[in-house]
Amino acid sequence: MEVIAKANNIRMSPRKVRLVIDVIRGMDVMRAQTQLRFMKKAAALPVLKLLNSAIANAEHNFDMDKDGLIVKMITADGGPVIHRWTPKAFGRSAPIRKRTSHITILLSSKSKTNEKMSTRKSDKEAKPKTIRKAAKKPAVTKTK
Repeated sequence: MEVIAKANNIRMSPRKVRLVIDVIRGMDVMRAQTQLRFMKKAAALPVLKLLNSAIANAEHNFDMDKDGLIVKMITADGGPVIHRWTPKAFGRSAPIRKRTSHITILLSSKSKTNEKMSTRKSDKEAKPKTIRKAAKKPAVTKTK
């Protein structure tokens, strides 16, 4: 079962929001909440509110357990851009683009397939990487 929550027209650029959401992608919701509470980014507050909203939707609308949820997908897309102008020298003006974001989060319940995928990733990481030895260069001799 999957639960979707959206926050539209957040007055923050998508680039700044992506720094925060990349940290919590794939985490379980309890760990993601803790991570967002202690993060020193302004974008952490709207992302935390959206996460709490998605958790409440899952518990109330679908009778899902909070402990069994993970952040399966989270995206920050660009919203409408507010255009303003600032004065410059010699009577000119320059544009200011105030960007907005649309944040979408998809929560999923933990299942055996998710656990299998996570163990496969850890197996790949556990294998040692082969190191190639550099070929020895012939010694350079000076001739007179």
